[in-house]
Amino acid sequence: MKKSLSRNFTEGNIWRQLILFALPFMASNALQVFYSTIDMMIVGHFVGTPGLSAVSQSSQIVNFATMLCFGFSNAGQVLVAQAFGAKKHREVNDIIGTLAVFVLSFSLVVSAIILSFNRQILDAINIPDESRDMAIEYLIICTSGLIFTAGYNLVSAVLRGMGDARSPLLFIGIASVLNLILDLLFTGLLGWGVAGAAWATIIGQAVSFIFSLFYLYRKREFFGFEFDREIFIPKRRYVGMIASLGTPMAIQSGFINVSMLFVNAMINDVGVVESATFGVGVRIDDIVNKISMGIQYAAVPMISQNMGAGNRERAKQVVHRAWVYSIGLTVIFMLLYVGFGRELFMLFSDDPLVHEKSSEFIRAILWMFPAFALMRGTGAFIQGVGNAKLGMVLAILDGVALRIGLSYLFGIVMGYGFYGFVLGYGLAPYGYAIPSLIYFLSGVWKKKEALAERL
Repeated sequence: MKKSLSRNFTEGNIWRQLILFALPFMASNALQVFYSTIDMMIVGHFVGTPGLSAVSQSSQIVNFATMLCFGFSNAGQVLVAQAFGAKKHREVNDIIGTLAVFVLSFSLVVSAIILSFNRQILDAINIPDESRDMAIEYLIICTSGLIFTAGYNLVSAVLRGMGDARSPLLFIGIASVLNLILDLLFTGLLGWGVAGAAWATIIGQAVSFIFSLFYLYRKREFFGFEFDREIFIPKRRYVGMIASLGTPMAIQSGFINVSMLFVNAMINDVGVVESATFGVGVRIDDIVNKISMGIQYAAVPMISQNMGAGNRERAKQVVHRAWVYSIGLTVIFMLLYVGFGRELFMLFSDDPLVHEKSSEFIRAILWMFPAFALMRGTGAFIQGVGNAKLGMVLAILDGVALRIGLSYLFGIVMGYGFYGFVLGYGLAPYGYAIPSLIYFLSGVWKKKEALAERL
């Protein structure tokens, strides 16, 4: 009998399960950030500071579109995990098929909107004149391939929901290696500039998506997934559930990215050096946070499966273990940032003005780390129990009321300039971390019906 590649988290040692399940996520997230970071590093060295600013600013818009799609994929992951935990295997198949059609169709709509208004969007964030044309070129190329990014995230979310963290690592590993080779070829050797970096990204994502589909098809018996035409006919029931659960998650992800665009706009008004420094800093910060986010990604399906199985006490224990692991990682990363922060900026840019400005960014951004350590556990819990509306409200508080508000307060009203903008950006996550902690400790979530009961 063939051994299933899916995993049951409703029993066994939580400490061991969480860290072993998280390690592939941490590696996968590191590769995913490395994937997009390659563009900035190579462009920074071969094109210069204006090109670096162009890629960093356009990437924020592409990330916004990606995270909208990712919100619906996350909703599918929660539904798959809870159905799997409740041993409703037929429902798992129907959810996967409906989710695929929903997410891919949504990505095409988002792509069309951005392609239609790309110049207006870039003008709205006050991108420096030296970078504008390159930013438009990068945005058009990358947005055209959004369906591949959405497709990869879709397949990976399904696999994560069923307890498979290793396969997504393989997919993103293929994309990262290909992207590096093509970046050096297109941008370095052939001199295509930021367009070369964009084409390398799109081709890497397309290959990753195609490979993930092929893998899912070849392993369909192991996952119990029926790869037939009827599965991909959307079921109205699950369209509604994906939309109702995914819309708040998409808004949650989108608001955080929109707020970053507003902060970018304020910083872009200061100058191209500040724009490039913030872009590099956010990318370094993204590497650190995405690695620790592997703990949260692993905790979500573990919590979901246990909620689906009616084991709420075990779901709480997953959060406690997630806190311990994430706090340990946070301490390590803060020490690395303090000790080698300037050297990290040097990897992206040869501009001494960017190196000089990096110290301001580092002093301000360190305030954010404790908040993210808390969020790895409570954020996973809110997602795992399926309380997407609360996640959306907290994201709006983080993204709009605090990230934009505090950046404006410190940077403009109080006159701290670049340091103030980054400080406001760094303090904003407490608007999510503290209320989510109160929600978890209060126990009010115990009154919520498990999603598996409605499948």
